[in-house]
Amino acid sequence: MTDRTARSRRAAPSGIRRGESAAGWLFTLPVIVILGTFLLVPVLMALWVSLSDWTGRGSPFSSGVGFVGLDNYAAVTTGGGLAERDFGIALRNNAWYALLVVPLQTALSLFLAVLVNRAVLRGRGIFRTAFYFPSVTSSVAITVLWLFLFSTSGVVNQVLSWIGIAGPNWFNDPSGVFHNLLAGVGVQSGPAALMENRFLGVSWWDWLGGPSVAMFAFILMGVFTTSGTFMLLFLAALQNIGGEVQEAAMVDGATGWQRFWRVTLPQLRPTLFTVLTLGLIGCWQVFDQIYTGTQGAPGKTTLTPAYLSYQSAFLSQEWGRGAAIAFILFGIIVILTILQRWLLRDRPVSRRRMRLYEVATGGGSR
Repeated sequence: MTDRTARSRRAAPSGIRRGESAAGWLFTLPVIVILGTFLLVPVLMALWVSLSDWTGRGSPFSSGVGFVGLDNYAAVTTGGGLAERDFGIALRNNAWYALLVVPLQTALSLFLAVLVNRAVLRGRGIFRTAFYFPSVTSSVAITVLWLFLFSTSGVVNQVLSWIGIAGPNWFNDPSGVFHNLLAGVGVQSGPAALMENRFLGVSWWDWLGGPSVAMFAFILMGVFTTSGTFMLLFLAALQNIGGEVQEAAMVDGATGWQRFWRVTLPQLRPTLFTVLTLGLIGCWQVFDQIYTGTQGAPGKTTLTPAYLSYQSAFLSQEWGRGAAIAFILFGIIVILTILQRWLLRDRPVSRRRMRLYEVATGGGSR
């Protein structure tokens, strides 16, 4: 009797778990159906389009649409023509955009979060709203405002003129920022190894030229519009850090910078990973600012893969090539996210640090 009771008690939880599992699937089924219909199915259709010669007329699954394999992918990566060069230019522009925007917006948002989290700051609510306001404003409206601010006779050039600097014609200047800096010290061209060797149809000298002046204006806009959102994420994380840890560090004689670097920042690692990941994804998906502002001009120096995908599909009617560019961009985002996760992973304490800690705490003598 005792064994039967024990077996029934062990069987009851598994039956309850099966019932809970069935109820969970039942409640989530509508969402799964909706996501499958409006997300998974279109992605699979786009994947087929990237492998076909569909021209945008009729159904992509009609008998007249042929399977071309990886030809659309090869055209933008190894084709050697204008399609490869355009993709290389777009990739270079977006790489510089992400390389500068992600660290700048992360550092600025963390600084703003630390600033508005200080108890001694008066009117913290006003500052939080002011810093967050650009993030909830339409990106199209901000882009139009940016075009006025950075025009030849705009406010930015007027302010620069007050300190004796002649501002550039921002959105009409295709020259690279780093090339301009080198030209200022007399370097007009790069070494032959960088000028002659190419990657995706673009010379390494152009790859290393930095963003164009026009793209640099978009970089400033990207930092301005996204820092407020990430500030709130950092602010929420800072408010979850217990004050006892800070007080203990102060008792141990740690300075303000040491408390931030050794105590606060390590506890912000999960939030830091979230901010970096969202920032990286957003930077590689930049589209509406380019569409509203320059549409890739001047000289394709503000062209991005997202806008090139739209241009290839909707304007040039090369739907397979446009879908291929979108999937290549998806692969780039996934790879960079995995790499970022690996770099920010929790690492085990080294033996050397453990020995130093044991010596400092007296554990080594026991």
